[in-house]
Amino acid sequence: MRVLVACLLLSVSACAMSDTSSPAASQAPRATLAYPVSERQEIVEDHFGTAVADPYRWLEEDVRVSPKVRQWVSEQNALTESYLAALPGRAAFARRMTELFSYERFGVPEKKGGRYFYSRNTGLQNQNVLYVREGLDGAPKMLIDPNTWSADGATALAEWAPSEDGKRLLYSVQEGGTDWRIVKVLDVDSGTILPDEVHWVKFSNIAWAKDGSGFFYSRVPEPKAEQQFQSLNENHAVYFHALGTAQTQDRLVFAQPDRPKLSNVVQVSDDGQWLIVTSSEGTDDRYEITLIGLGASHAAPLRFVTGLENNWSYVGNLGDTFYWITNKDAPRLRIVATDIRRPVSEAREIVGEDRSTLEGASLVGGRLIASYLTDARTEVRTFTPDGKRLGEVALPGIGTAAGFSGEVDDAETFFAFSTYNVPTTIYRYDAESGRIAAWAEPKVAFDPNDFAVEQRFYRSKDGTRIPLFLVRRKDLDPAKRHPTLLYGYGGFNVSLTPSFSSTNLAWVEQGGVYAVAILRGGGEYGKAWHDAGRLANKQNVFDDFIAAAEYLVEEKVTSPQQLAIYGRSNGGLLVGAVVNQRPDLFAAALPAVGVMDMLRFDRWTAGRYWVDDYGHPDRAADFRILRAYSPYHNIRSGTRYPAILATTADTDDRVVPGHSFKYAAALQAAETGDAPKLIRIETRAGHGSGKPTEKVIEEYADMWAFIAAHTGLEVEAAPAARR
Repeated sequence: MRVLVACLLLSVSACAMSDTSSPAASQAPRATLAYPVSERQEIVEDHFGTAVADPYRWLEEDVRVSPKVRQWVSEQNALTESYLAALPGRAAFARRMTELFSYERFGVPEKKGGRYFYSRNTGLQNQNVLYVREGLDGAPKMLIDPNTWSADGATALAEWAPSEDGKRLLYSVQEGGTDWRIVKVLDVDSGTILPDEVHWVKFSNIAWAKDGSGFFYSRVPEPKAEQQFQSLNENHAVYFHALGTAQTQDRLVFAQPDRPKLSNVVQVSDDGQWLIVTSSEGTDDRYEITLIGLGASHAAPLRFVTGLENNWSYVGNLGDTFYWITNKDAPRLRIVATDIRRPVSEAREIVGEDRSTLEGASLVGGRLIASYLTDARTEVRTFTPDGKRLGEVALPGIGTAAGFSGEVDDAETFFAFSTYNVPTTIYRYDAESGRIAAWAEPKVAFDPNDFAVEQRFYRSKDGTRIPLFLVRRKDLDPAKRHPTLLYGYGGFNVSLTPSFSSTNLAWVEQGGVYAVAILRGGGEYGKAWHDAGRLANKQNVFDDFIAAAEYLVEEKVTSPQQLAIYGRSNGGLLVGAVVNQRPDLFAAALPAVGVMDMLRFDRWTAGRYWVDDYGHPDRAADFRILRAYSPYHNIRSGTRYPAILATTADTDDRVVPGHSFKYAAALQAAETGDAPKLIRIETRAGHGSGKPTEKVIEEYADMWAFIAAHTGLEVEAAPAARR
């Protein structure tokens, strides 16, 4: 195995090399950047006979705890801000994004007790507001406005759930983007917040008992104050909180102290008779199911599914017949039914595996509603409870549909639909008649017909056929190459499907092309597709992304001097890895909240879950794979790199910001040309959820202005698509 590359052993200026390869560089500030000094420490460890240096380990310390890290963050942000302030397109992007965000948006309603609960944003509100209606056409009543909770808008309403009778509402508060939740209870009629309050909730459902006497939730033990945003998440347990009592009196319902790495998430069955505890160890869809009877006559907890071998996702139940989605003997998933009084091995198939990938299902109005992915696009099919095919839900077009929750005996349900050039519309669906009708349609400041959405396919390095979506203005000259932004993820069985984004549209309006590569490692084609992009196969993901870039160049969509790449979280790892492997192929790169140190990712917060996709750094075979692509450890000093703007946030307790801090310090110390290597560190923000609209606009205006300057995109105050 190679020792750490020279860029981590030498303290040199990143502007030591001259970079004249990109004709777009003239739009970017040309002054030599004086990077803040990042102290190097002599830390070298032996990993299975390989010496690995880690000179910036001190940057792993929590910025709240370490004055030294806090000073480093301040200096880096000052440099980045001064650079971004000089970019000509920054103000124009921010202005147009503000206009594009300024439209009324709704969430999918949830019906309980004849009341309809839903979120709404007037457009530029930092956080969505929760409303209720008495009946489908009743007047809206505001229940919760999180925009009043903090001056900077960074305190968000996260999960929420109305009680069965619709009289009370469970809701959770997310502070500054953290994964921690505080759960509270609201009286719907009076608007009074009850004294009940539950802390240290993380990665949890919140589920009412059907009689409204209390609720179930999952939590971990309270961490030490200085470790709140970094300690490993272990000993996840299920509790019941009875209304009107203190959290100290909450009843422990389910825990597995002999297996501290298990997460235990709870649901209440449709009939309210059973508690369904789903246990998992990592991010794979490999579950154990424990059923706990909620009636007085029920016996001890029933270990229904054991072994952590397959996906078992609860769909609904009709008495003792429970419906599940499973990948047992079906890599693209199927629906089965079980009698909970009989062994799970006697499960009977209801809807068999299909060539399309089953993504979700619900039991509504006496029907099964099943969502499928066909080449990363949604199809929705309906079946009787015994599996007879009834038909399809007539979706408005090629895009993504989500929702379809509801009651077994109520035919009414709702779903959201969107695609790259059409914002989310909420539809009401009648399961008995099959009719759909728009319930909330957005009115936007652009014409969707000005844009073309196209799906293509290309071949990866090993010949695998990979889908690619392209979005562009219809009036772009197809004979010319254009600045292009390529996005990817490729991991954790996550599927990328067409969806609308005001920020992405701002890029496309200016004449840029937006491309999305559907990489292996995701869930678009089932288990085999996921397996082909993880563990020892992780390089396939990078090869798929590089092949997408090469395809865009070969097809004359763009050129290496006009191509930027972007990815978040696991996608940030993707960007960091491919920049190291093919720095010649890109003009600019945006690795966001990325997993950059593949040898230590499992030491913080949720990182331990990721071994399902990445492997175990403390195992020799896995170490060699991880060391070969770890972005932090493979920066190639002496090679020209594209312009790089890494982004992270101080309250990211999913992928701790130390990953990006160390990566940025190593980049700045390496000899990689004079294209900027910067990091933007948001304050009071986390991994992404709960981020205020204002902060979203600021961040994306910065990123798009940065890549525009380095890809040659000329940013206009009034882009052609809205003239």
